Amino acid sequence: MTTAEEYGTALEPVEVVDAELVDDDAPGAGGVAVHDPVAAVLAALDTKAAEDLHESRPHKTRTGYARDWELWQEFHDWLAEQTGTRLPDSAITVGTYVAFVKWLDEVKVAAPNSIERRVTGVASEARRHGYDVPKTARAAATQALKPLKNDKERQKRGRGKAAAITPADLRKMNTSPRERAPRPDARRRRVIVVPELARLRDRSLHTMRFAVAGRNEEMSELDDTGIRLVAEGLEVHVPSVKGRPPRDVVVSYGENVDTCAVRCWIAWQEAKLAAGAAPDGPAYLPVDQWGNLGAKRLSPDGCGQAVSRSAKYAGMTGRRITGHSGRRGLVTTGRRKGKRSEKLRAQGGWSKNSPVFWEYVDEGEKWEDNATEGIGL
Repeated sequence: MTTAEEYGTALEPVEVVDAELVDDDAPGAGGVAVHDPVAAVLAALDTKAAEDLHESRPHKTRTGYARDWELWQEFHDWLAEQTGTRLPDSAITVGTYVAFVKWLDEVKVAAPNSIERRVTGVASEARRHGYDVPKTARAAATQALKPLKNDKERQKRGRGKAAAITPADLRKMNTSPRERAPRPDARRRRVIVVPELARLRDRSLHTMRFAVAGRNEEMSELDDTGIRLVAEGLEVHVPSVKGRPPRDVVVSYGENVDTCAVRCWIAWQEAKLAAGAAPDGPAYLPVDQWGNLGAKRLSPDGCGQAVSRSAKYAGMTGRRITGHSGRRGLVTTGRRKGKRSEKLRAQGGWSKNSPVFWEYVDEGEKWEDNATEGIGL
């Protein structure tokens, strides 16, 4: 390695300036732009923080936002065809954001709720790329969305809201035959028999979801250690998902063995351990068509598909039964039975001002002291 001594001592000491050369044709040509180390470190930390926050999001959210950004780029390509000028992806203004809403509505024929979510996704991805998202642009997009969300024809574009399920629905789902007829379009016309282990898991999954008003992500993240059997029933720790606070709720023994979340949990737990599941692992595991138990926790999508599938084979057609149906059902059923709103809200982890929760409350109370009752009609 060459040292300073090997060059001799004739060299004069040189002061090193931390700077970058400026192009000759740039403003201030001939000078230097002094490097700011503090600004550089802060910029690097901001970039790293944005990436860390992005990676901490659930996989489904990341892929959804990535698709939103692809649509934003597709919109700019379309806009370039109309105007002859391709704007940069960073061009997020009142004009481009409102035009994006109109493009999604008129060209893509998207549902208003989907448009709203895509506007959010684009804003998130733009910030991750280091682009500015003005509040005025977001406000303008929201304003442009209002008439679309109030349009009944546009509302039909979406799949619609999830229907609430009731304890009677749970009984149908949990007592439907294990033998399932083949689909009319199936190549192999054979009857499918649901493995007993899958049946026991689904019974517990559906009743537990209803009892704790669980989301798909929450049901997937439940652990054996977070469900404790006590004399009165179950004490359940619902973990934090997507930044929502965790909650601890209690579940009493039910009146019917087919809809009692406590008894269904005990039956599934015994069967799961007998099948070789590790103790103190995930609460719900996959089961294949041959009755083999998986080792990894059941995914959020798997939790949602289980309830939709069970509703279908129970003959509950004509209603959109999804993973959200249990949350809605607990509130509507609870209010009809006189349960206090604050108890129901705490059970499902809704915020005090959640418009969705109070919509469910109103649905549960719509026949209570209704305007036409007992007025002499």
